[in-house]
Amino acid sequence: MPLLLTLAAVQFTHVVDFMIMMPLGPQFMRLFAIGPQQFSLMVSAYTFAAAASGFIAALWIDRFDRRRALLALYGGFIVATALCGLAPGYALLLLARVVAGLFGGVLGGLTFAIVADLVPYERRASATAIVAAAFSLSAVAGVPISLWIAAHFSWRAPFLALAAFSAVVALVAMRLIPPLAAHVSAGGPRGPLAQVRAIFTVPNHLRSFAFMTLLMGSVFTVIPFIAAYNVANVGVAEADLAVIYFAGGATTLVTAQVIGRLADRYGKERLFTILGLISIVPILITTHMPPLPLAEVVALSVLFFVFVPGRFGPATALVTGSVEPRLRGSFMTFNASIQQLASGFASLAAGLIVGRAFDGALTNFGAVGWLSAICTVACLWLVRRIRIVDAGSAKASS
Repeated sequence: MPLLLTLAAVQFTHVVDFMIMMPLGPQFMRLFAIGPQQFSLMVSAYTFAAAASGFIAALWIDRFDRRRALLALYGGFIVATALCGLAPGYALLLLARVVAGLFGGVLGGLTFAIVADLVPYERRASATAIVAAAFSLSAVAGVPISLWIAAHFSWRAPFLALAAFSAVVALVAMRLIPPLAAHVSAGGPRGPLAQVRAIFTVPNHLRSFAFMTLLMGSVFTVIPFIAAYNVANVGVAEADLAVIYFAGGATTLVTAQVIGRLADRYGKERLFTILGLISIVPILITTHMPPLPLAEVVALSVLFFVFVPGRFGPATALVTGSVEPRLRGSFMTFNASIQQLASGFASLAAGLIVGRAFDGALTNFGAVGWLSAICTVACLWLVRRIRIVDAGSAKASS
């Protein structure tokens, strides 16, 4: 458990680094005098950089001890996050986000590869839920605290505070994460081209990649503009955004663990299908929401937090089981890069669809919601075609 919590802390810090950009969107658009397109570029710059670095890292990462790789990447992430807080304006902040993406984007895939190495498939959804709780905790604590710091100091302060906290997490990780090099001695493709062939010539891998691409598309067409839409169209005050994130995140801290246990008990594919069908409702509600009192907005946002991000626990467990352990590091790093690329394109696509009226209200967000729903339906079709090949899956299915 301490090891899983440490991995969750690593995940928490780089998730907060990414997530804080979105609720700060109204401030950035006001302070830098930019529109939705320029703001979506700030969000997608991180993801595109993460995708590029992930593709490169995936060619070599299975040749190294996972502990050493994680600590090296985490060190670069800490420096990059500090640079975001020191950036003097829009252009250099955009550049700093690219640097942060180069390091932070690889961390997610590597973290889940470590979880998959340490935890057998039959218990992996529960273990994944513990690490994935970082997303909920980011909403409960990371985002509200960051918004409070930004409101009382400046938008720079959350990045500097996060860099300092990440340095503490790095020291704990150095003590608790053991060497993980069994995959190196297990053999497998050694050169970059051989690694690419081993990953991308397997149809099951390609189905997993397509599945995660559509899943990310269904989320990141919507999430980057939720805060801005709630402020401009629904009538939520910027100061009340923290309430929404806290309520949603606090709820999912509990529900994510329940979802993980249910997925291990009743089947990951079955539970993802149920959650996917239900999630279409809060997606469409969130993207078509009229002006409402804060209490109703919070209640509806909780539904979104529970069922939309809640799909990732069973989905990630399924995907980690679709690859042999000797290829898992490269596969999960490629997968993380594809996810980052998908989320970047989704954010850019949403930025092209969403407009701004003369009164400041956002337009066409409903169309983005329907695009997200279509991606979700496609995920439901693909998930049934992913085959589990993890050696531990035999025990799980017996």
